[in-house]
Amino acid sequence: MAFTLPALPYAFNALEPHIDARTMEIHHGKHHNAYVTNLNNAVAGKPEENLSIEEICKNISKYPVAVRNNGGGHYNHSLFWTIMAPSAGGAPTGALADAINSAFGTVDEFKTKFNAAAAGRFGSGWAWLIKDASGKLAITSTPNQDNPLMDVAEVKGTPILGLDVWEHAYYLNYQNRRPDYCAAFWNVVNWSEVAKRFDAK
Repeated sequence: MAFTLPALPYAFNALEPHIDARTMEIHHGKHHNAYVTNLNNAVAGKPEENLSIEEICKNISKYPVAVRNNGGGHYNHSLFWTIMAPSAGGAPTGALADAINSAFGTVDEFKTKFNAAAAGRFGSGWAWLIKDASGKLAITSTPNQDNPLMDVAEVKGTPILGLDVWEHAYYLNYQNRRPDYCAAFWNVVNWSEVAKRFDAK
């Protein structure tokens, strides 16, 4: 198989009470696993079978909708699991904190703007903190399983933090209270991983 489901870097219940174990189990084992299976089926026997998921996303307009939806789902979730961690939260430090303060004023103002992007995304999708081509930070959101790496994205850049706002990501615990889920997310953000992505060239 060209693509595989990455193991969760923590137990299903590790992010409780902010994200419950049952949601994590279904989200990773069912939803993400389905994206991987469907992506492999869509690229089987084709040249893109040998490409990285990043390369596919950057040229997504060349591929059928099944590759766009499932490739995006695989990339997005693979990032999502890593930028959360048990006993995380807190605040960014160092160069990342400086860049956030420069772009948004303060970390609290950044969170407010990010939450607005996440809560305001109509239907299913994602909110993102990205680093653009000039190295500056920006907040954006994408529909469905699109992401800012894709050549079809309205705002392009390298995602360093993303929040899944599909209902399957939060509905068991939060029902229709997406803003509560967005607020709880900050308690599990793995800022060291976000900083690593920010520092990457």
